[in-house]
Amino acid sequence: MTRTSTPSAATAASRRAAARRSRAAPGDITVRPVRRADLDHVIAIDTLVTGIEKRHYWQRVYKRYGIAAAGEQRWFLVALAERRVVGFLIGEVRDWEFGSPPCGWVFAIDVDPRARQSGIGTKLLAALSEALQRAGVRKLRTLLSHDNTLILSFFRSQGMMAAPLIPLEMDVAVAESGR
Repeated sequence: MTRTSTPSAATAASRRAAARRSRAAPGDITVRPVRRADLDHVIAIDTLVTGIEKRHYWQRVYKRYGIAAAGEQRWFLVALAERRVVGFLIGEVRDWEFGSPPCGWVFAIDVDPRARQSGIGTKLLAALSEALQRAGVRKLRTLLSHDNTLILSFFRSQGMMAAPLIPLEMDVAVAESGR
């Protein structure tokens, strides 16, 4: 007797197989500096992940990090699979802030959810790490929300751990106009 799948089970299996095929192998991923033409793809990934389109924000970020002058230690990198932007990372070297010698900072990293678990984030972080090593930087840091378990798990899987810094914050009173 032959066992047959119900249509819903077959459909689910078909979707899982398609998702596996759409994930690129890490060797098929290329990382390069962002180009102006990539910005819409970066915005689309961020919008998909956050649920908020921040076009003006990303245009400012592109101007600061994507068009960095020669010698500036800033990177806006994109990961491509089959010539399609599937992830991005933004970082830079900061010197002597908070009493710290020059160190690298990751300000943003994200991967299209449909392409996750393919080594894309790892490749992006490795590309930044190599650039930092060439610049003579020995530490890489980032800040993230304590409840962002997905990105926290990713950074921990890459070998990052708690830094010797304590973030502090306070509410700032908003001045009322006309007073």
